[in-house]
Amino acid sequence: MTTTGATTGLTIKPLSPVIGAEITGIDLHAEQPQSVIDEILKAWRDYTVLAIRGTQDLTMEEQLAFAGRFGDLGARKQAPEALRERTEGIYQTNEHTLLVSNMKVDGQPIGAFGDADMWFHIDSGYSEKPYKYTFLYGLEIPSRGGNTLFCDAYAVYDALSDELKEKLAGKKALHIHEYKRTEEVDIEKDISDSPHFFHPVFITHPETGKKALFVDRLMTRRIEGLDAAESDTILNQLFDLMESPQFLYEHVWQKHDFVMWDNRCAPHGRTWFPKEEDRLLRRCTIEGECLSE
Repeated sequence: MTTTGATTGLTIKPLSPVIGAEITGIDLHAEQPQSVIDEILKAWRDYTVLAIRGTQDLTMEEQLAFAGRFGDLGARKQAPEALRERTEGIYQTNEHTLLVSNMKVDGQPIGAFGDADMWFHIDSGYSEKPYKYTFLYGLEIPSRGGNTLFCDAYAVYDALSDELKEKLAGKKALHIHEYKRTEEVDIEKDISDSPHFFHPVFITHPETGKKALFVDRLMTRRIEGLDAAESDTILNQLFDLMESPQFLYEHVWQKHDFVMWDNRCAPHGRTWFPKEEDRLLRRCTIEGECLSE
């Protein structure tokens, strides 16, 4: 149901039967009153993923100023080639921003995550305190593909059998940095050099109080307390379930889209797009907290 704030003028319209809503009536170039921030926080609790369309020429400073109203800006945790700070035009970055792109300047990548399919993941899920919120602004969008798929991790938890909930209750899972992109980490050996952390398989969201599944295909490697075969079987069942269409919202990007989501309950992935076409998005995040069941 579409709603309009009586005092803020924000209109919030669901984007799918699952999760996601579009917000209109907001100017991201302007400083927002606290009433608008409060309404966005409520919408986040209700819809998890929020999209604002048509904000032309949003600068890095404006993006960070808006995101910073929701907490402490996150620091980048990416590969060295993606960490260079840039000052030129739409390629501008600093310690709080990251370019998500397949583009190159002088033969060198300007950002991270290239042009391959991106498996479902939780941003910085391998760290002790995964990011709380993620914000993406679309600067260059390919003619087709490159869509972002968002999973409703609340609904997936609710859909699990009581037997599986009971079996996994109280258990943690190992999240290791981009395990499925490299397949190079042998977790039976010393993994101290690979960023990793054990998080509860089920978390209780600190603000909503709702349970969510907290695993993802890209970085979750092993359920603690289970042997490798049983862990792999259960994890693959969970991955297949959470990537089923009934739990997904697919965001088809348009240039100047601004999409923000609650990273704790919206594992997300990216679809294929033509490698010869440019895709460029600017990301920033909000620091998170330790998660518990």
